Amino acid sequence: MKLSLSLLAVCMLSLAACDNGPVVEAPAPAATPEPATPTQTEPFMPREVTAADIPPDIHEDSWARLPTITRESLDTDGQRAFDVIVNPDSRYANGLRGPIGMWMYSPGMAEHLFPASTYLRYGADGARDQRLTELAILTAARALDSQYEWSAHEGLGRNAGLEEEIIELLRFGRPVDAAAVPGLGEKERTIIQMVRELIDEPKVSSETFETARRLFGETGLMDLAGLVGHYTIVNYTLKTFDVQRTPGSQLLLPLP
Repeated sequence: MKLSLSLLAVCMLSLAACDNGPVVEAPAPAATPEPATPTQTEPFMPREVTAADIPPDIHEDSWARLPTITRESLDTDGQRAFDVIVNPDSRYANGLRGPIGMWMYSPGMAEHLFPASTYLRYGADGARDQRLTELAILTAARALDSQYEWSAHEGLGRNAGLEEEIIELLRFGRPVDAAAVPGLGEKERTIIQMVRELIDEPKVSSETFETARRLFGETGLMDLAGLVGHYTIVNYTLKTFDVQRTPGSQLLLPLP
């Protein structure tokens, strides 16, 4: 009986304490600080591809999961498609390579897509502004995290006159709204914005659409969308066949 009375007394004292004011909780343990993440202003050092980087299922003649197609292995229709890509007037005059080489596993697809890719990059008369074209390609490569395409096109963009500051802006995915960057005018900002929206958003915004339409016209607007679509196909080809940059080449995107 004494034990029961003692317990009752403890309970009464506890209730009284609750009536006299709020219960003070013990302070929560201090949170473990998050590890610092590298800032986008830190210098980026390219990494050279070594033989150890190449997966075991890669063929050295193609640097992809399937070997390079030879013309002699194809039937008449396949050889016709091959000749559309590999000929003295083509940028592949020296033979198949990279993702376009993998296209030849579907000769019909390659025969139709290759001329479209040439038009989208260079225009019907070869006079398309390569500085703006490479700007769009690099923006797409960065948005798609395509190490291969970025590393293949960074030098092409630089050679076409693309400013170093714009290349760095794209490399680190920085916003363009308030960026004071040499060479980054309305056309450049609009291309970057449209390409990023095409890849990252459900649709291109009305504002970006109307600006691009005003600057490039309806044909230019469609060509820009088509160019991004082409490099999305290229990216899927790279990922399907795990196409590699060759040993000794540089990886120029800050990706894991």
